[in-house]
Amino acid sequence: MAVIDIQNLQGRYPIDDIPLGEWALRALELLGRQGAELSVVVVDNDQIRDLNRTYLDRDRPTNVISFPQQEGEGPQGEHLGDVVISMEKALQEAQESGMRLDERMLELLVHGICHLAGYNHEGVSEEMTREMEETEERLLRDILGQ
Repeated sequence: MAVIDIQNLQGRYPIDDIPLGEWALRALELLGRQGAELSVVVVDNDQIRDLNRTYLDRDRPTNVISFPQQEGEGPQGEHLGDVVISMEKALQEAQESGMRLDERMLELLVHGICHLAGYNHEGVSEEMTREMEETEERLLRDILGQ
């Protein structure tokens, strides 16, 4: 069975009503990664900006960053990596698009997990981008039961 570690490192918004662990388990199951492990870390804009600047050379807050452990040198095994989500950015984007916060958090979680599972949309072919988008859409539909 998959192991999901949820950490809330920002103190402004509660996450108790957002079933991140359940969603992550379901996404991993749908991706055929039932035995995988991953961490989901919820942060604020300042924290994700620091990570974005330090690791990606982008000096701005972003909504989600994935840190895969299955590529390059580093831990191997069942730990896929970490998905870091900015609660502030998710809330802002949810409000701007007229959606619920939990819906936006689910989208960001699925996007991050897809990156950990090897999908990509940056600097790749249109076909690979489309494959990631289609996988995300399928996972969202299945998780939401649509």
